[in-house]
Order: sequence, then structure tokens, then C-alpha cells
Amino acid sequence: MGNWVVNHWFSVLFLLSDATWLGLNIFLFVHAFQSYEKADKYYYTREVLGSALAWARASARCLNFNSMLILLPVCRNLLSFLRGTCSFCRRTLRKQLGHNLTFHKLVAYMICLLTVIHIIAHLFNFEHYNRSRQARDGSLAFVLSTLSHKEKREDSWLNPLQSPNMTVEYVTFTSIAGLTGLIITVALVLMVTSAMEFIRRSYFEVFWYTHHIFIIYIIGLGIHGIGGLVRGQTEESLNESHPHRCAESFKHWDDQESHCKHPQFEGLPAESWKWILAPGVLYIFERILRFYRSQQKVVITKVVMHPSKVLELQMNKRGFSMEVGQYIFVNCPSISYLEWHPFTLTSAPEEDFFSIHIRAAGDWTENLIRVFEQQPSPIPRIEVDGPFGTVSEDVFQYEVAVLVGAGIGVTPFASILKSIWYKFRHADHNLKTQTAGHATLNFDKATDILTGLKQKTSFGRPMWDNEFSTIANAHPRSVVGVFLCGPQTLAKSLSKRCHQYSSLDPRKVQFYFNKENF
Repeated sequence: MGNWVVNHWFSVLFLLSDATWLGLNIFLFVHAFQSYEKADKYYYTREVLGSALAWARASARCLNFNSMLILLPVCRNLLSFLRGTCSFCRRTLRKQLGHNLTFHKLVAYMICLLTVIHIIAHLFNFEHYNRSRQARDGSLAFVLSTLSHKEKREDSWLNPLQSPNMTVEYVTFTSIAGLTGLIITVALVLMVTSAMEFIRRSYFEVFWYTHHIFIIYIIGLGIHGIGGLVRGQTEESLNESHPHRCAESFKHWDDQESHCKHPQFEGLPAESWKWILAPGVLYIFERILRFYRSQQKVVITKVVMHPSKVLELQMNKRGFSMEVGQYIFVNCPSISYLEWHPFTLTSAPEEDFFSIHIRAAGDWTENLIRVFEQQPSPIPRIEVDGPFGTVSEDVFQYEVAVLVGAGIGVTPFASILKSIWYKFRHADHNLKTQTAGHATLNFDKATDILTGLKQKTSFGRPMWDNEFSTIANAHPRSVVGVFLCGPQTLAKSLSKRCHQYSSLDPRKVQFYFNKENF
């Protein structure tokens, strides 16, 4: 009962993880907005820019926060480490780690939204800068916009448009903030558009190359605020000429007898680099580790061409250790030095080799299959990075497991079924799973268990309500893991039925849905 309570609360905690992330975004936005909207330091800045200042700075704060998070879900070694070290909350935390790419996409969408807000706010800021510089009406905004000339000090300016002839375009293309802002916006647009489902599935190479523009995005973001384009009053100037005391007498700032002097301003210190430094360093170590592992020699021990243009590669690599359901990244330098593609391992941990099955689904895979078809020419060199964990690793943590694969999506479960077969043969008493009898019998026979024919029976698409109802009745007090490697439409259907057929009583049957994402 104690373990159930722990797991239950961890399950609730991580179900709320997305809500927590959204709540942190809202908190950071509101906190920053209120700071720039009310702080005395920005009193004169608000006089020129209005509320657009707060909108720009609040969105920038949240952009920094999400840019800090965007790399973490793709640090695959970090995720594998967390997955391997989690024990007491194994089924809950590890399940959430399988949603890393979903979270990566959510953060990316938030970055896009915040970028739009930030750009629009700065467009208003530049319009306000331009109007106040052109006003010539003796208003406080006009006086503040001409301070650099009156004071004859380069550091006293508030308005970056320091002459009536200076244009917004000139400031945009000659300032660090403007130029880096344009660069990172273009980089973001290219990354997001190339990551669309259609492009990623049909033109993976375009997605792969374009997505690495993130390096330009991260570097540009890190130096974006160095120019200090948005400014606030200095602490010394606040003490000497506080705006609450001196703003209304701005026309007398030049008087010798006046106790209020011209306010002095300073650029805001760059903040973005502080947010992205730690995850950036972590990601660099991640890439170094992956590069080191990829350089270790891979020996291809067997090549099999299956029907429907499916290539099977059996390989060996020193020190390679895997679990069921894991995947690797594969590179073939003779095709492309830079492209790495993920493939699920189809071998079992008990076997003395590791294998993958590759279906022709794009230029890279078609070229790879073509190269291996050209036998007896020399076998091309293959580089392997991994293995990396997925939710399927947890299959043996369930008493009952339901494996659903569609098309090439059956490959993760080949490893699981083989491993179950080996565990039964060696009488592995640590195996919790009870329902592998049919799989072992069918796997170990040359003919179909039902018909006796060499052609195995194909059951087609199951009637899911009947399947779930049968499992729930047969295992009224079990925890059932439902694992899918297949399309999103099927995922929605299975997820819905997992909720539908789970008992409200936590002591009775519970269905947990797990989907492969890599």
C-alpha cells in the first residue's frame, strides 16, 4: 500500500508537469510585467514607450526561460541516465520521460508565441521612439529623447533614435539587438516550418539539416541583449533626481537653481546568456559523449534483405549493452557524414548481437538499402550512437502487457517478444509478466498455433472494446501496460480506452498507456 501511495502521488505530480510549466510561464510573465510597469527605475522609459516596454520585457523573460528548457528534452543521455536511476517511482517518472519530444514541441510552440509578442511589442516601442523624437512639442517624452545632445554625454541617452533623421531600419541593422533579433527570428521560422509533420516524414534530410540552425539561435540569443537598447535610470540618478519629485518640473532641469537634474540612464544588463549557459554546456557534453561513442568500431556480422524492401543489419560493438525497446542512431558516412537516423533495436538483450530493421522511407534509407544490395561489394562503414531508452523498457514492470504495433512499428516489440521467449526458456523468476504463453508457443514453432500452417494467422485490426473488456475481466486486480508504436490516431483511441477501462478503485485493474516517441 505504501508503494502505491508513493507511485500515486508521483503520478499526480507528473501529470501536472505541463500545468506546472505553464504556471511558471504565467508567473514569470506577470512578475516581469509588473516590475517594468511599476518600477521607478523605468518611470521615464515608460513615459516614452508606455506599456509596450512591459510587454517586450515580460515576453523576453519567458523566452529566456523556455530557451533554457528547449535543449533538455533532446539530451538523450541525460534522459537515459534518469530513466536508469529511477527505481521507487519507476512506472510513473520513467513514463513521463518518454514524453520528452512532446514537451520539446510544447516549449517550441511557446517560444514561437512569445517571439511574436516580443516582436510586436518592439514594433510599438520603435514607433513610440520615432514619435517622441519627431514631436518637437516640448513634451517630457521629447525632452527625454533629446537628452544625449543636451548633456553631451554618450551614456545619458534614452531614445536610440538620437537624431530626427535616424530611421528605425538603420537602428535595426546597425545595433546588436536589432541584428541578432532578425537572425534568431529567421532561424526560428526555418526550424519550425521544417519540423512540420509532412516535411519531417517526407523530407527528413531537410528537417535534420535545418533543425541544426538552433546553434545560430542559441548564440544569437546569448548576445541579443549586449547592446543595452532598452534603458533605465541609474541608481545614482534616482537618488539625486527621483522621478516622483522631478518629473513634473522637467522644463526647469536646465535651471542652475533647480534641485532636479537631467536623469542619467544605463542599458539593461544582458540576461539571456545566464539562462542558457548551463543547458548549453550540458548539451555540449552530451554531443561530445555521443561523438566519442559513435567513433567506436561497429562490425556488421550479417545482412538480410527481407520482402517489401526491409533491410536487417546484425552488428557487434565492444561494450554495447541494451535493454528491450531501446533505439540507436545510425550514420553511414558513404551516404552522408552529418545525417543520423533513429532505429529501434529488434534484437533481444540475451542475444550476442544487436540488430535493426530498416524500411525504405526516404532518400537516406533508400540509398542505404541500395548500397547493401550491391553485394559482393565491400560492406559500407556504419557508425552507431546509443542505445537510448524508451517507454518500452518498462514492459517487464507490468504483470500484464499489451503490445500494439502498426506497420514497421512492430519492430520495438520484436525485441520484447524475443526477450520474453529467452526468459521463459531460462526460467527467469524476476519476470512479472504473466501473459506471454501464446507468444512463446507461437514464437518457438514453425507453424501457426491455430491452423498448423506455415503461414501465420493474421488477426487484422482488433475490436478494442472487446480486447480491453476481456483483459479487465481476466485480470481484475492487475496493472496493465499498453504499449504502442504506431500512428497518432491509434494512440488517441488506445489512450481513451485505457482511461475508460481503468477502475476508479486503485486496488483494481489499471491500464497505463505508453507510446514510443523518438
